[in-house]
Amino acid sequence: MTPDMGMAVETVRGLIYGPSGKQLDAYRPAGASGPAPTVLLWHGIGPDERDVLEPLARTAAARGLLVLVPDWRSDATDGGRAHLLESLAFARKEAGGLGGDGESCALAGWSAGAGAALGVALRPETADGWRPRALVCVAGRYDLPARTTGTAPLADLAAGRYPGVPVHLVHGSRDTVVPARYSHDLAEALRAAGRAVTLQEPETDHAGVIMTEYDPAADRCVPTAAEHAVRAGRLVAGVLAEAAAS
Repeated sequence: MTPDMGMAVETVRGLIYGPSGKQLDAYRPAGASGPAPTVLLWHGIGPDERDVLEPLARTAAARGLLVLVPDWRSDATDGGRAHLLESLAFARKEAGGLGGDGESCALAGWSAGAGAALGVALRPETADGWRPRALVCVAGRYDLPARTTGTAPLADLAAGRYPGVPVHLVHGSRDTVVPARYSHDLAEALRAAGRAVTLQEPETDHAGVIMTEYDPAADRCVPTAAEHAVRAGRLVAGVLAEAAAS
């Protein structure tokens, strides 16, 4: 059993997911008897930071999920679009062989990854008409162009595009990097359009919502055992589990 009182978790690291040669890690419950609900989880703007999401991914996998976490590079010439869409194509095709269900997976992202995930649902032509089972958008901004589509999700909503699936938002109430008002704005726009949305605001910051803290020396987020971060991460893991099984 894991410290989060869930299933034991096994990890498959360094899977090549597409022509770019980028890698992803898969976290899954050990000894699962059938296909696990699946989540593709995108990190934020820091290039190739799939490791940053490991604490959250492990916590979610302990709840019975297959969680796929790819690297991608926001500093690529296309802003990371090809990497993100390659990882999505991999998840849809290969998740079954990893113990999950890629065609019916939830799509999730933190920070810049959140807008990228929402963009796919708003513009399904980006993924050959595919939409995820549900979306989980964590600590994102939605007034900026999504890395997957090049258009701002709020602008797409204003133009009459809708995600077509439930949207679950989580945003730390103490986030000073991307203030929670950005998630408030999205929730209001979705509700005004009669779309399904939830919004939860744990008392934590931008890094804490994924069970990490920012390390200035390393210039990246690293795991933390701080109570506010552990509590927030467990909440996010629960949202991921709900979304993937909905």
